[in-house]
Amino acid sequence: MNPRAPAPEATAQEQAYASLRQRILIGDLAPGQRLTLRGLATELGLSPTPVREALRRLAAEGALSVGRNRRVMVPLPTAAQLIELVQLRCVLETHLAARALPHVNDRLIDTLRDVDTEIDAALVAHDYARAVLLNQRFHTLLYTANPDGTGMPLVESLWLQLGPCMRIAAGHAEQLYPEDHHKTLLDALTARDPIAVTRVLRQDIEAGFGDLTARALQAVLG
Repeated sequence: MNPRAPAPEATAQEQAYASLRQRILIGDLAPGQRLTLRGLATELGLSPTPVREALRRLAAEGALSVGRNRRVMVPLPTAAQLIELVQLRCVLETHLAARALPHVNDRLIDTLRDVDTEIDAALVAHDYARAVLLNQRFHTLLYTANPDGTGMPLVESLWLQLGPCMRIAAGHAEQLYPEDHHKTLLDALTARDPIAVTRVLRQDIEAGFGDLTARALQAVLG
């Protein structure tokens, strides 16, 4: 590691938080994985203090859990918790999509189509972290088409809690997602059909999660 001047504490805290948050979002940290302050500080090239603050913030957001012995780990969701998170995503994201639909134009649809093509390429290359990141970009572009939208922080909170499991889902894409819901969603957006947009988006969010519950936990527990 190349030596560098220490960052100001506030900047270092943001750096640690942003780095760890992104790793959780894309599933780079697996459900049930234990984290150590010293190990993370070494990886990030930071002192323990800003890393500790970042862990506290992420724990407050539900992205990490802290045990009675102060052991930090990526939460290992129960089947009921997974179902709850998916249901919350369905309610919130279908609402945001419906609100965004009047602002969707052909240029945005072309951009979404390009992102979906990149997702397909990432899955073929088994680059599941990139596939998850691009999937989040696809949905973000749609929801933020509404200039008055305020729901993205809530959506990102759910993504943060589901990120590790979504990485596992991406690894089983062919089995869990036999239908490419994004392409059907693009057709619904092109038709400006709010009922179809809501229906297909719900199918996209729910796809594979019934089977994923068992698969995810088995993958983690071996």
